[in-house]
Amino acid sequence: MPEAPTIDSGNTVWLLVSTALVLLMTPGLALFYGGLNRSKGVLNMMMMSFSAIGLISVLWWFYGFSVAFGSDVNGFWGDISQYLGTKTFLAETDLWGATAENPSGIGVPLYVFMAFQMVFAVITVALISGAISDRAKFAGWLLFAFGWATLVYFPVAHWVWGGGFIGADIHALDFAGGTAVHINAGAAALGVALVLGKRLGWPKEVMKPHNIPLVALGAGLLWFGWFGFNAGSELTVDSVAGLAFINTQLATAAAVLGWIVVEWIKGGKPTLVGASSGAIAGLVAITPACGFIAPWAAVILGLVAGAVCALAVSLKYKLGYDDSLDVVGVHFVGGWIGSLWLGLFATNSVNGAITDVVGASDGLFYGGGATQLGRQALAGLVVTVWSFGIAWLLAFAIEKTIGFRVSQEAEVDSIDLAEHAESGYDLSTASGGGGAFAMAGIGTPNSSTAAEEPAAPVSEKVAG
Repeated sequence: MPEAPTIDSGNTVWLLVSTALVLLMTPGLALFYGGLNRSKGVLNMMMMSFSAIGLISVLWWFYGFSVAFGSDVNGFWGDISQYLGTKTFLAETDLWGATAENPSGIGVPLYVFMAFQMVFAVITVALISGAISDRAKFAGWLLFAFGWATLVYFPVAHWVWGGGFIGADIHALDFAGGTAVHINAGAAALGVALVLGKRLGWPKEVMKPHNIPLVALGAGLLWFGWFGFNAGSELTVDSVAGLAFINTQLATAAAVLGWIVVEWIKGGKPTLVGASSGAIAGLVAITPACGFIAPWAAVILGLVAGAVCALAVSLKYKLGYDDSLDVVGVHFVGGWIGSLWLGLFATNSVNGAITDVVGASDGLFYGGGATQLGRQALAGLVVTVWSFGIAWLLAFAIEKTIGFRVSQEAEVDSIDLAEHAESGYDLSTASGGGGAFAMAGIGTPNSSTAAEEPAAPVSEKVAG
């Protein structure tokens, strides 16, 4: 007779911590993207990430979780009524993965698993924003995020992880989101960037990152949070979680080296932006593979991903699309590399779930032939076509109705002021003497006359 439902405190605590780590990644992304952006658009860039936290969290609670993880209806989406936000799930039997034979499931309350998957949805949408910096209306972005999450991310999460056709029928592997997150977001980024067109002056005008320390800080926070993203995706505290953790570190470290070596050879100097971007490329590539490959294969994956993505970011100049912050070159390309890597190096010797749970096969170099490689390619192709197509159509419809691209004046002057009535930096200079004291707003012995006159009110937002 099955035992009574029991919460596993270890698994629950680990998943709660992982959820918090993954949530931290979106502010980290805002800093990373914000630093890469020009100073006059840094706040608009960061607002797109923070708004994704607000919008997607609510959509996920209300119906997104049901679409992604509700009982499979037809291979494409889950039962939308199963976990609808109007319901509550606080009974002792409301444990994720619970069955009649195993009432405890993995011992984690349903709301904990829901929250963990919620923050995945948030950052996937936020990733897209880097491709359209400096030229997108904030209202257009919100409408796009709503439509893309509903029509693309929620169903694709079901296809891959929720019992849909990619996992259940194609038997493609994706441990933590190479297909569902990075290929998905990268394809959408290309679609919406094509609709919005190029930034004014691109590519003739040099558009350098305005704050490189901010880039490094954002990359560091993403790296830190990614351990929850990858190791947390095991959902339980076991050896596979440890494997995913060490593989995440090794691949990311190797990708830093891979990127800066290519940069050093091409440009003569290694850069902090390159090292930061290399880290992200490694994190992206190891995401689908972290729990399915041996550590030595993770090191090689990182080196390959860092080097290839360093070369791929130049594709936009050759092909003529303006992907502002290289979402395509890093996330789309890196996601594809990591996903296909499973077709080469996935092995049941490190994770028996490859065959027992997913019904997949060992990779080519472990005697499995090319079968799994074909499955990975097919899954990536399906998600690419669907995500790109829907993103392009959504962006086109928004542009033709409420407008998606800001005016030329706003783009030239400051999209931050035009869209948000604030600026990231107060670049005004203090008049008169006083030096540092005047800059700090502290009066000097010779400023008594000026101090007696009331200052004109200044907008707190515009002053930054």
